[in-house]
Amino acid sequence: MKPGLQGSTEIMVGTRDTAPHVGSGKIKVLATPVLVMLLEEAALNAVEGLLPAGHQTVGTRLDVSHTAATPVGMRVYAHAEVSRVEGRKLVFRVWAEDEVERIGEGTHERIIVNVSRFDVRTQDKVARVKSKIVV
Repeated sequence: MKPGLQGSTEIMVGTRDTAPHVGSGKIKVLATPVLVMLLEEAALNAVEGLLPAGHQTVGTRLDVSHTAATPVGMRVYAHAEVSRVEGRKLVFRVWAEDEVERIGEGTHERIIVNVSRFDVRTQDKVARVKSKIVV
């Protein structure tokens, strides 16, 4: 992994992508949670094919501004670029625009994890919760 790696994704905004549909507002424009999802997907696309077998990245931090509305029927383009690599931590510069203007930007951090070890930890967590349940 190295700084400069880039990824992107795009969607045509549909009614399922709007704030009322996802529960984040009442106006029928691209929802901020959907913008966040696109920015994370762009970051994944920047590094996904470069990870060693059995490894993935998980998001750990996101600082994003959503500064312009995008109506249904417009295309949104999300981009990510690795700006820093600190051991297992990858820091991305992320931004998105619609067909008219920039609509958001910020930073995103992801950690590289060993999937099998990660799965063991999550299953241990589930087991701890189940052991506390009294039937």
